[in-house]
Amino acid sequence: MKCLVAVLVCVALVEGIVRIPLNKHKSMREALREEGIELPYQDPALKYQPDEFSSSANMYINNYADTTYYGAIMLFDTGSANLWVDSIYCSTRACNTHTKFNPRQSSTYSAIGKTVYLPYGAGSLYVTFGYDTVNVGGIVINHQEIGLSTNEPGQTFAVAKFDGILGLSYPSISAGGETPVMDNMISQNLLSANIFSFYLSRGGQQGSVLSFGEVDTSLYRGQISWTPVTSETYWQIGVQGFEINGRETGWCSQGCQSIVDTGTSTLTAPKEVIGHILQAIGAQQSQNGMYMVDCSQVNNLPTLSFVISGVAFPLPPSAYITQHYQNGNQFCYVDITPTNLPSPA
Repeated sequence: MKCLVAVLVCVALVEGIVRIPLNKHKSMREALREEGIELPYQDPALKYQPDEFSSSANMYINNYADTTYYGAIMLFDTGSANLWVDSIYCSTRACNTHTKFNPRQSSTYSAIGKTVYLPYGAGSLYVTFGYDTVNVGGIVINHQEIGLSTNEPGQTFAVAKFDGILGLSYPSISAGGETPVMDNMISQNLLSANIFSFYLSRGGQQGSVLSFGEVDTSLYRGQISWTPVTSETYWQIGVQGFEINGRETGWCSQGCQSIVDTGTSTLTAPKEVIGHILQAIGAQQSQNGMYMVDCSQVNNLPTLSFVISGVAFPLPPSAYITQHYQNGNQFCYVDITPTNLPSPA
């Protein structure tokens, strides 16, 4: 599964500053080889085969306020591994506000009868597993395990813009041992390349794209930067440095671990350093516990940079400050939250 590392690149390049080279682009295989990563051999003749043997798909996904990127039905989440949808077996408010899948209307559905609890960073639910045929952007996956919601407590999913989640992380973190969609695409030889990539639009603009089986070269300029996966669980990568306005903090001098997560709308930082980050930003804590900044000074706030495999990826203030309007007043708060994972993690 090392071949899936391309997702890290495509998420990172959205925020990266790239140059336009005058020479011909290197192939993905050549660029990876320079980073010490060897792509598994794949028969080049596959590209000339009919679509039923190998394929690719580009799917337009919605951008909701630069916080949630989702398809017509699903949130595509690199931070989880399970596939589930709202179903007729659930009657909580969260389920009743969404379109429900009825397995009785599917001639290809078969029940497994196993119930599993799925916890997320925000929200949780119970699902019962079954098998069905799943179509993702025209790519048809047979005998895909799918969770049907039976109980969605709380209000989190009630306000969600989507009717389910399609997890894209590794099977090692799949609840109930469910095989993720991407792994079934690979085992069924449905992709022209074992890769998926995201293009995430900004400023509330539409045009975000999720590609399976390829990287859409029309969506970026310059060279892709590659980095290896350090743990086949989440899309976990190493971070060698963290800079504030171009000055190295030294916090990652011994190496840091980070997760690239399309299902999380905020940055997170270890609780040991988040205070220093907020101090550098000049944020003040409000009565409701949120850290605020003067909206008139947003453009003067520092640039935060992650150094990944020798490349600094800068985040301008617009990437970590959220503006909110209430009763005619504008508020700006810092969209970085602490994580309480133990230090080795």
